[in-house]
Amino acid sequence: MRYRLLAPSAAAACLLLAIPASAAQPTPGAPGVGDSYYPANGNGGYDVSHYDLRLKYQPKTDLLEGTATLIAKTTQDLSRFNLDFGLPVSEVRVGGKKASFATSGKHELEITPATPLAKGKQISVVVRYAGKPSDLKIDGFTAWARTPDGGVIAQEPEGSAWWFPGNDHPTDKATYDISVSVPDGTQAISNGVLLSESSKLGWTRYNWRSDKPQATYLTTLAIGKFDITKDTTASGLPVINAFSKDLGVNDGAARASIERTTEVTEWLETVFGTYPFNSVGGYVPNVPAGYALETQTRPFYGKKAFDRGSNVSVVVHELAHQWYGDSVALKDWKDIWVNEGFARYSQWLWSEKEGEGTAQELAQYAYDQHPADDPFWTVKPGDPGPQNQFHGAVYDRGAMAIQALRNEIGDEDFFTILKEWPTTRQHGNASVKDFVHFAEKASGKPLSELFDTWLFTDTKPAAPAAHDAGVARATKPSAATSSAPSSAPLKQPKSWKQIEATNSVHDHGAGGCNCGQH
Repeated sequence: MRYRLLAPSAAAACLLLAIPASAAQPTPGAPGVGDSYYPANGNGGYDVSHYDLRLKYQPKTDLLEGTATLIAKTTQDLSRFNLDFGLPVSEVRVGGKKASFATSGKHELEITPATPLAKGKQISVVVRYAGKPSDLKIDGFTAWARTPDGGVIAQEPEGSAWWFPGNDHPTDKATYDISVSVPDGTQAISNGVLLSESSKLGWTRYNWRSDKPQATYLTTLAIGKFDITKDTTASGLPVINAFSKDLGVNDGAARASIERTTEVTEWLETVFGTYPFNSVGGYVPNVPAGYALETQTRPFYGKKAFDRGSNVSVVVHELAHQWYGDSVALKDWKDIWVNEGFARYSQWLWSEKEGEGTAQELAQYAYDQHPADDPFWTVKPGDPGPQNQFHGAVYDRGAMAIQALRNEIGDEDFFTILKEWPTTRQHGNASVKDFVHFAEKASGKPLSELFDTWLFTDTKPAAPAAHDAGVARATKPSAATSSAPSSAPLKQPKSWKQIEATNSVHDHGAGGCNCGQH
């Protein structure tokens, strides 16, 4: 701002004009970010850059005690702001000073600092709390799953409110230091790399660090008794896998799948580019869940995911999310296709690599599985609605859209896009619209009509158009029409059943978990 000397009369005349700019009234931050599907998730008025979580957990009683320190920057003049959290809070400090707090809504912790906060100010927020996560019900369920020897949190689209206070929306990513104290003989698994492990007076503390931006729902914690295996990729990336010591008959299948993480990661780097984080791996706790989740650097796999034997395809899916969904996160939950469509397509590419069916064959077979009157086609992958966010159409029809793109622009441009998108958008957020514009610019072709057909219509794309896109089978001329589809049955690709088996594996539910609690 520039200043100049004024005559006394001019200064007096301008005094009132000067006051509003320097004395704007602080206002409360919004209680939600206004997401299309989950408007109450997240909060306005600040951005978190780092979470420091210091926790103590007793498996026998499910008591979690915590001190969370958030480093954030205000984005407006704040009189009050919210965190998403549900456990009982005993104290809150903002900038070292005690702040008053109250609860509202389903999971809102309303914090009023001792003095208002100016826009652009870096602040620290300390929250002390204790409670039993499994007792906390939001919308009638708990996302915290107790196990015979501990507890686990891995949930989408929300889960952090059960164990730490935060800004629970993918648009506010942060780095994490997670320190967890558990009884000796018990382990704590989280994101990133293990910085240290120490034991004192019957308790062992594990200190984990995730040093790249990470969404709250991708932050995980598993406490129990695990067999931990370690490896490194060809580029030196640490691989940390953990298996509950009580997986029963699924133990072998789980290990046969997750222990291929190194191989899958190395292959995915050839498809999507350099891995974006500081470690990779996976864990399988003794949770009676049939879903998997791409928790950053360390995907969660429910043990029931291996009821039918090993499945490397699900590992491919969750690891592909590290690029598509984790590093490049969605802007709004309606943009779920930028996560799931590409993770499913990565399974098709793995099938192609393994000689078990090309992506083209899988797209054509998937197209043929659903007649025109199948409700499958009424779900629009580009905006499926909260109740259909994890519907099979988001995956299979979403992957058909990607195959149609590949056929339209050719392999050279297509595979360049697969690498450049997660590179140029690394650690950021993006929408379906953003990807369409990116693909058009990279290929030099107009693609809006193609994506409208495959992502935003509620009917089955007609056979001629689908054939032109390379998604429907080849057609054969008939007396009635030159574009009548062949009635001969299409041979099922060898990989189809294993990929199909992952449909229920990725049915997270709209904020719920298939753990018998929702």
